Formats: sequence, structure tokens, C-alpha cells
Amino acid sequence: MAKLFGFVQFDFAGRLPLADGRYLAGTGEPGASDEVPEGDYVLVLKTIGTPPAPGRRRRRGRGGSAEPEPAPLSLTRVTAIRAHSPHADQAEAARWLDEACEAEDTIEVLAEEAIAPLNRALHAHAVAAADPQGRELSAEGAERVLIGYGSGEETADSRFTDARQVDLIPRASSRRRRREEELRPLERVAGVLRGRERLDACETLLLRARTDLDAGREREAALQLRVGLEALLVELKGALTDAGHEDDMATLTARRGEVGDAANAALSGYLSEEQRRQVEELLEISERILRRRRVLRG
Repeated sequence: MAKLFGFVQFDFAGRLPLADGRYLAGTGEPGASDEVPEGDYVLVLKTIGTPPAPGRRRRRGRGGSAEPEPAPLSLTRVTAIRAHSPHADQAEAARWLDEACEAEDTIEVLAEEAIAPLNRALHAHAVAAADPQGRELSAEGAERVLIGYGSGEETADSRFTDARQVDLIPRASSRRRRREEELRPLERVAGVLRGRERLDACETLLLRARTDLDAGREREAALQLRVGLEALLVELKGALTDAGHEDDMATLTARRGEVGDAANAALSGYLSEEQRRQVEELLEISERILRRRRVLRG
């Protein structure tokens, strides 16, 4: 009997820079075997509904209706196959699907785990192509998300035995939604565009550090954090009259040497477990300082 594999499938609007095909997403050291090791995924990318090639460009535009029809948009279907956990039979696969879709927290974890190898591939492509505009994707940004299972032949062709569409939009009570409401990003965007507010350098640097750390790029995160923390200590010194702000700033000042040591380790090799923990802790304190400032300033 053919093995059955669980998967998470995303449909993203437009085309991705990666070519259609099958990608082995391993976590081993460079030069390791092409065999799929335990704990890894197989990514299958397939472009759907590719728009026709544009015709010859005209020098002068033609008159048209006030509301022209939008051009057709392609979709990129990404199937992240859980190659590390095959199911013995259909009954086991069906139980896994029931449990996977039973709770929102479980759905969110599966989606985040599945999007991670895709973002690793997109990051690698951006670096290899020297593309400074390279971007990563969020599971919530997909037009459709399925969780399901199928045989190796089915999933390799973006098909399945059984699947369910899931909703990744966070509930109003979720931690992510509460955080978004606290930061009120749209109000701040308006202020920046009108020139009434500026973005501090530390905000961009710390955001990059968070992106790298969440993606498992710990060396890059440590290097970004070193510069971001130094910028924060200058830019937000005395920014608030608040005991929590002063305590957190004092903690960062006292522990800035830990960030320097982690960044030096990143330059020469890899971070120790203790240094990884320190980078995570100090980044969280830095983010708390920025979040507190936005909340208290209104």
C-alpha cells in the first residue's frame, strides 16, 4: 500500500520568483545527502492560470472604459508535504487530519511550520540573485489554505486524497490581533506619510532581527540585534517617563556585552545555546520597549 503524507497547501496571488517544481527542504549541513532527513518537508510549486503574454506595446494609449476589466492574475500553489511523518494507512491519516483541524492553535502551528521552508527558499533565492527586494510570505497572506493528506504521487502533483480548507484570520481575542490593535499601524502609516512622524532606525533594524530569528537565521539575527540595540539605546533614551521603560533600558545597557559576544560568535561560526537564548531575550525586551512607547504615546 502506498504511503500517505500530510500536507499544508497555500495558494498565493501572483507568481513567486521560484520556478515550478519539487524542492527538498532539508535542515542538515551543506553538502548533505539529497535524501529527505527526519523532520523535513518537500515543497511542490505549481503556477495556475498564467496570464497570456502581453501584446506589442503601443506608443499611444487607446481610449477605454472608465472601469476597465482587471487583467487576469495567476496563482502559485505551494504544497508543503510532511515527508518526515508518513502515515501507515488511511485510517491513521484521517485521524491526523481530524486532530490537525480540531483547534485553531494546532492549525496555526502547522501553517507556520509549513511556511518556514518556503520562506527559506525565497530568502536563498533573493541572496543568490542579489535581489534586495526579495520578500518572505505569511500563511495569513494566502488566498486559500488547505490541510490534508494524500499519496506521494498525489501530493507531488498538488492533489490529495482528502483535505479541508482552514481559516487563518486571527480572532479578535487572539494574541496577534491584540498586538496589532495596540500598535495601530494604520494610524502610524498616516503620520509617516504626512511627515508628522518618523520611523527610528532601531525599529527597522530590530524588525529585521526578528525576521531573521523567526526564520532560524540566528547568526544574522545576532548581527542585526547588535546594531539595532545600540540605535535603540540612543534613539529612545528618555523617550518616556515610565518606570518600566527605564528598567528595560537599564537592562539592555547592562547586557549589551552579551549581544556583542553573540555577534562576534556569529562572525566566526555559530552561536551557543546560551547565546541563542540571550539574543531571544534581549530582542524581546527591545520589542517591549518599542511597543510600550507606541501604546503610551497613543
